[in-house]
Amino acid sequence: MSDSRVIRSVAGGWSGVEPARYKDEGEGSGCFLGATRHTLLGATSDGPADGLNFEVRYFELEPGGYSSLEWHEHPHAVMILKGRGTVRLADSTEPVGPFDIVYVAPGEVHRLSADRAETLGFLCIVDRERDRPVAVPEEEGAGKAAREDAIEESAAEALP
Repeated sequence: MSDSRVIRSVAGGWSGVEPARYKDEGEGSGCFLGATRHTLLGATSDGPADGLNFEVRYFELEPGGYSSLEWHEHPHAVMILKGRGTVRLADSTEPVGPFDIVYVAPGEVHRLSADRAETLGFLCIVDRERDRPVAVPEEEGAGKAAREDAIEESAAEALP
């Protein structure tokens, strides 16, 4: 029997895929608003990793919503599927819309925002095994300096 399959799109998501909180406590949660996550392929909370070394996840941000301002050492790719918004990459903010691709380089402070009065939906592809994100405080959210401050704070919290 083959493990290959089609995951059917249904109203509000995909058949057999339950929407989840954007992030769980202790996952570098930071500040976010109006965000949900659907893990489509790869590691799931109740299923196998599908033999993949990556995860395909769909996120949706309600109008006015945003992801956490964060950085991490793993790269990831984002494809906008629905709506328009903006993406912050370090000190720059760019408009994004359907079928735009965003590459987030390792160590880059980033955030997606549904700031165009419409829902923003996007696929995010990441390594299955990866480091946890580090939240960047809003008041320190500018590029490299904020990342360095967050690294020092994270390291200090890890000390016994």
